[in-house]
Amino acid sequence: MSRLPDDRNSELRELFFESANELLQSLNEAGLQLEANPADEETLRRVRRVVHTLKGDSAACGFQKLSELAHQLEDVLTPQVGRKRGAKLAELVLAVADSFAAMLSAYQCDTKLPSTNSVRAAIRSLLKGRGAAERPETSNEPAAKSTKPPAAVAAPAFAARFEWTEYEQLMISEAFHRGEIVYNVALRVDPKSPMHAAAFQLIRNVLHGCGTVIALRPEDNSAAASVEVVEAALASKHTQDHIAQRCRIPSIVSDVRVERTLTHETPEHELLGDLLEAQAAQVASSTAGEQAAPKASAPGSAAATIAESSLRVDAARIDAVMNLVGELIIGKSMLNRTLTEFDRRHAHDPLRAKLSDALAFQSRVLDELHKCVLKIRMVPVEQLFRRFPRVVRDVAKQCGKDVALELSGENTDLDKSILDALSEPLMHLVRNSIDHGVEHAEERLAAGKPARGTVYLNAYHQGTQVVIEVRDDGRGIDLTQVRKQAVQKGILKAEEAQRLSEAETLNLIFEPGFSTAAEITEVSGRGVGMDVVRTVMDRLKGTVQISSAKGRGTTIQLRAPLTLASIQTLLFRVSGRLFAVPISSVVEIARVTDEEIHLVDQREVLRLREQILTLVRLNRLSQIHAVEAPADQKKKRSFVVVIGAAEKRFGLVVDSLVGEEELVIKALPSEIVSSDLVSGASILGDGTVVLILNVPAVLSRLSRTTPLGAIA
Repeated sequence: MSRLPDDRNSELRELFFESANELLQSLNEAGLQLEANPADEETLRRVRRVVHTLKGDSAACGFQKLSELAHQLEDVLTPQVGRKRGAKLAELVLAVADSFAAMLSAYQCDTKLPSTNSVRAAIRSLLKGRGAAERPETSNEPAAKSTKPPAAVAAPAFAARFEWTEYEQLMISEAFHRGEIVYNVALRVDPKSPMHAAAFQLIRNVLHGCGTVIALRPEDNSAAASVEVVEAALASKHTQDHIAQRCRIPSIVSDVRVERTLTHETPEHELLGDLLEAQAAQVASSTAGEQAAPKASAPGSAAATIAESSLRVDAARIDAVMNLVGELIIGKSMLNRTLTEFDRRHAHDPLRAKLSDALAFQSRVLDELHKCVLKIRMVPVEQLFRRFPRVVRDVAKQCGKDVALELSGENTDLDKSILDALSEPLMHLVRNSIDHGVEHAEERLAAGKPARGTVYLNAYHQGTQVVIEVRDDGRGIDLTQVRKQAVQKGILKAEEAQRLSEAETLNLIFEPGFSTAAEITEVSGRGVGMDVVRTVMDRLKGTVQISSAKGRGTTIQLRAPLTLASIQTLLFRVSGRLFAVPISSVVEIARVTDEEIHLVDQREVLRLREQILTLVRLNRLSQIHAVEAPADQKKKRSFVVVIGAAEKRFGLVVDSLVGEEELVIKALPSEIVSSDLVSGASILGDGTVVLILNVPAVLSRLSRTTPLGAIA
């Protein structure tokens, strides 16, 4: 067989890893359903379909160890095991899913494969249990469950298993559909035979003379010397007695057992039919230019239609298109400025109206193009949420708690890059909700709550942001304990801790190294998780809001922009330099005089409608250097842009406002901008570079240099 070229083989493996992750997610979901309802044969078929696909795909890519483990797991995925030992089977499926994930990671990173001895031992244990469970059933009700009823003629009493592979069972089922009769034939080799080495070949020749051999055990001559019983599945037009008579080879075969298999389809046959239909749907979707015969009732037709309407595209290609659209937006801005200049110089030129109409048309088309590209990057948050039922189940089990998960808002869309970045923060929040928030069953019952705790995940749009909410009905956060831990860890002094408001106290849990856990466990206690949440949200130019009621639970909201590609901004100037802030962060704009600005604790503040607002001058923040205007040119009146970030408010003192504009964000390399106060830059139509402020970073810097009580 010819080998694939290296580049083609590499592409095949990349596709495998991508599809394998989706298969693993499906396996986890099906495993959880199987745990909830072990006797559900439809769920068991779904597990087998996933495992079967993973087995075949991994074998095609040369990942033999993974394929072998999947093959072993298939042996126990039967309705009999599900009914007899359903809880153990579900536990095994989830454990094997973890092993699959670890093996995929090792294959992808080209590292040593993890040990799978424990799951293989669990599979062997279930296989032994299956044999013990099936023997009484076979003796009591042979016709109800077995594919091998007793023969019409007396059958010799020797062991015959007739355990065929899925492919062989599929061939047997296909023979039934063609109207053929299929027999299970077992022949015991005479131990006193002088031709023991040649016995297997002679038996095989006789079987082929009786009909079509669908399956044979052993499959080749390698085990001929030690074979005691030869088993075969035989499709034949001959009678049962005729086959038994032909198979009695003198001095070779001592006993013969012939059984006619049942003609009705077992659940295994139904599964194999499903596999065949799924494979046919895959082939149909990958065949270009061929028109399939219309079959409205075909089970695979819907799947094929969905597959044909979907197209898998590398994210880098979409990013390249987005960058080009960004350049077009900059070009549109340049044309607008040019048209404005043209209006000023040639106000009565008839060409002006034509240029204006052409630019308006171009702007409409460009806006639609921009929206379309953004929609391509948008994915439903359900892709992220579907990972958490397994996380909740595992963490709750590890903590010895009974916790349910409720999901809502799964159809909320947001940018794929933001979705991927939110995975880690959400993981920490959910784990903390279970470990710190939800109480044990005894404590909940004593408090008049249901024994089972609940963690809620919700997502929804709010303006230009997406809000992802993690809520639990647990014990809530003890503010006294938080202040005490903050003082013990040296984050605050005791007198400062007493002055903190409730919101400021809750925000202490995001400090590095902070934890209220009494001891460090595998789940939490190291004070790392919540710090990761804030760090990631700052990087996404998002915010975190937390609220808690003692005895009722805690709610944490992650607010992130819908996309990082472009944003609506407010442009302003400070000391001759142009800056921008996201318009979603602007609460209001006020104009003040120098006399209205006061000093409190060496900080400038403004009284705005009975509220004290801390003021920030960008040229006085470290790492942002602006050219100071001469003292005689300083204005007596300034604009104050009130910025809102979570529950905090502060005012930016600016010299002049330029207006609103949509900016395409360009990331700046660290060697050009070393300040975390700037999240990116953009280029205006006239070539001017504008810096985009990182509002959460400015607020963080302000909080570290200002008494927290001074921030409105």
